[in-house]
Amino acid sequence: MSAPEGRIEVEVVAIEAAADGIVEIELAARAGDRLPDWEPGAHIDLILPSGLVRQYSLTGEPAAATWRVAVLREEAGRGGSRWIADRLQVGARLKVAGPRNHFALPPANGAAAPLVFVAGGIGITPIVPLAAQALGEGREVRVHYCGHEGRMAFLDRLHGLYGDRFTVHISERGDRLDIDALVVDAAASGAAIVTCGPARLLDAIGETARAHDVPVHLERFESGALPAPVWQGPFEVELALTGVTIEVPPEISVLAAAEAAGALVLSSCSEGTCGTCETPVLDGVVDHRDSILSPAQRERNDTMFVCVSRAACPRLVLEL
Repeated sequence: MSAPEGRIEVEVVAIEAAADGIVEIELAARAGDRLPDWEPGAHIDLILPSGLVRQYSLTGEPAAATWRVAVLREEAGRGGSRWIADRLQVGARLKVAGPRNHFALPPANGAAAPLVFVAGGIGITPIVPLAAQALGEGREVRVHYCGHEGRMAFLDRLHGLYGDRFTVHISERGDRLDIDALVVDAAASGAAIVTCGPARLLDAIGETARAHDVPVHLERFESGALPAPVWQGPFEVELALTGVTIEVPPEISVLAAAEAAGALVLSSCSEGTCGTCETPVLDGVVDHRDSILSPAQRERNDTMFVCVSRAACPRLVLEL
């Protein structure tokens, strides 16, 4: 379930078309209030009147008094983006939670390493403030934006900021991103790649970058294909704060089993992409199945996202 702690009320003060099928929404705090601070890469939860909760990256400037998010209208979704695009109006009030950030700019080690940003479709939303932050820090920046004709937001803003360091790849024109060439160039210049977009794009970039030992920092808006669980059978989970031990069968998530036992667990996406259900691990080995943690973070084995991740051993102890 999604508990109400940390929610604030905001007002919709502007709605603008950013591209075909994409609207940019500006949110302001209630009179006398102040929105929480955020850093590039952060996202918020929008809690819609129906109870649906959707995550959207913040696209504006961190110093601004308002927040901006861009929403792609998805016909095949669960209705949240359609409601926002078709029915949300200026003056409406919404509940939001966050911001949270699992996609902060990778720090420069010593001399500021060049950064190559790659966005696919609506994945441009976190890239806009991240690239601006890198540019402000004096880092060498290149931005590649892949998408469909007419459905690409922020083009004028990006052209103005980056000039010939900004490249658009429009699939209908046959101008597809050459991932092999991009990764080879990144390896030669010592650059890291920062990318957000569809799973197919991220998988291709990640696989090619690993082959050339190029660092990749990515965020997924959709979960990738999952392999079979490491631990095939049921396993036990001790809920240390709740004071009970539960059995989690193969067909049930740790989140669902914990909630059924009375544990209070903040959650939202149920896909391992938003980070809301992050839970400290006190004992046991985790089969990490989320799209958030880096390999190094997984190796530490001190946290898990209980909506998708499972045990890789007979028993886990969680701080729930």
